[in-house]
Amino acid sequence: MNRQAQAALLFLVGGAVLRASFTDLYLRYVKAGLRPLLIVAGIVLIVAGIATVWYEWRQPREAEANRPAREHDDQGGHAHREPRISWLLVLPLFALILVAPPALGSYSAMRTGTALQKPLGFPTLPAGDPLRLSVVDYAGRAGYDHGRSLADRRIKITGFISLDRSGAPYLTRMALNCCAADAQPVKIGLTGQIPPVMQPDAWLEVTGTYTTKRL
Repeated sequence: MNRQAQAALLFLVGGAVLRASFTDLYLRYVKAGLRPLLIVAGIVLIVAGIATVWYEWRQPREAEANRPAREHDDQGGHAHREPRISWLLVLPLFALILVAPPALGSYSAMRTGTALQKPLGFPTLPAGDPLRLSVVDYAGRAGYDHGRSLADRRIKITGFISLDRSGAPYLTRMALNCCAADAQPVKIGLTGQIPPVMQPDAWLEVTGTYTTKRL
């Protein structure tokens, strides 16, 4: 792989990273907080590709013309060739552009338990009716604070539907420490007036109250 091909590959990978960063596609790979770093990485790759082309154009043409002759003399009449295996570096690029992985959903969530760590504390909840909470915040308060801060509050939560083997519904979100490889589900059970027909992976915004009732 020559310098021109390396520059083109850097440019294309950087462009693919930026494209994913400015859409929701990047959320299938890493958590939302890493978006600025992805943007920076994409820009650096594009700049590196441009710099590689600029560096090649600056090289004296005489040196480029004499280089094959020197290589021929040094190697006893055998010209040097770059290993073709280096072109395998193009495969991740095509995978990123053409084969975007599906978002993590109920299939992964229902094959493991709820991954919930005990919070360091429970800040006072703001006023509001209904109060919007994340699935992780609600589950932490329900599990470790026994719902004391949730009592008598109407709460609005958004997540996707997961169904266990008996058909019991859960509202689920995937918690990422870094990337999709370490994603763990956080699930809360749903009771009360639930739509009779719900499909797994369907996104739902639920408004309700905390209850100690178990499924």
